[in-house]
Amino acid sequence: MSIKPFAVAALVTAAALAFTGCATNEAAPAGTGSASGSQTLTGVGASSQKAAQEKWVADFQTKNPNVTVNYSPDGSGAGRSAFIAGAAAFAGSDRPFKDEEMGAGKFAGCAADSNALNLPVYISPIAVIYNLDGVTDLTLDPATVAGIFAGKITKWNDPAIAATNPKAKLPDLAITAVHRGDDSGTTNNFTDTLNKLAPTVWTEKAADTFPAAFGGEAANGTSGVVQAVTGGAGTIGYADASAAGKLGKASIIVNGKPLQPTADAAASILDHSKTIPGRAANDLAYSLDRTSEGVYPAVLVSYAIVCQTYKDPAVGKLVKDYVGYISSADGQKAAATAAGSAPLSADLQAKVKTALDSVK
Repeated sequence: MSIKPFAVAALVTAAALAFTGCATNEAAPAGTGSASGSQTLTGVGASSQKAAQEKWVADFQTKNPNVTVNYSPDGSGAGRSAFIAGAAAFAGSDRPFKDEEMGAGKFAGCAADSNALNLPVYISPIAVIYNLDGVTDLTLDPATVAGIFAGKITKWNDPAIAATNPKAKLPDLAITAVHRGDDSGTTNNFTDTLNKLAPTVWTEKAADTFPAAFGGEAANGTSGVVQAVTGGAGTIGYADASAAGKLGKASIIVNGKPLQPTADAAASILDHSKTIPGRAANDLAYSLDRTSEGVYPAVLVSYAIVCQTYKDPAVGKLVKDYVGYISSADGQKAAATAAGSAPLSADLQAKVKTALDSVK
């Protein structure tokens, strides 16, 4: 298995090598021929997918011993940039490309007349993680979460926190709110949640970049946020639930009910959501409904972004095989076990398969 972080600039330089395909035996997907008989597939993107990708890569390479899959969990923004530059055959991203980012001719690895496709492959709750001595259960309403990360609630014994935690011994201690310092799909999903559930407190719209005006401590990547929260006292942050480890995970009150960031609570969000209008038939980019009954609101739907048509058909075949595996029932089960993610529904798995069947 190969999970190798590296800079986008280096990826651009190595693009030709990244897309090199080779002839394989029957177990491996088809590619362009080479004396070595091996193939390499490069993906870059969301750090939220890291645990799932490690499992997917290991399983896929076991079944396809002549294939090497390199997935670098450098963040969603890095993944989209690498895909645009042609330095990655697919991107992992915690948000789809926006309308203005889409269009034929914008992606170096795709055919000149090809657009991209945004295909959901990983659904997971974003946990509000915290490290506060003596507090093992924490319940927060959306306005309080928004107030903390906007720098408006600065002490753990603030009345807003005490109101939803009457039995907790909350100290007179400063809150250190940790956010992503890099452009992040996790930040986009988290800020979208705050804006939709507490718009009078979180007045900023969803964005990949955390608003600098709100202050707090910045850390790069999911692992950076988890490390900063773990290493501090009175710290709070947001990260993919699979990476939370032993940190506390706050319950979020939605429609009067406190919900934990579990896979079951996150899984139904796409059942209540619709695809973004105006996209191509096989583009599965969703606008998430975070306010429905029983749905944990801070959910990220992470995508594999691929070409409709690749410049190199062998690369397209390899992408279809790999993304086809990770979005299949077996791949989704593997991710659920390894990362605690919520499997795609059978209906959505079928839609992703139909989309991948159209890839060339």
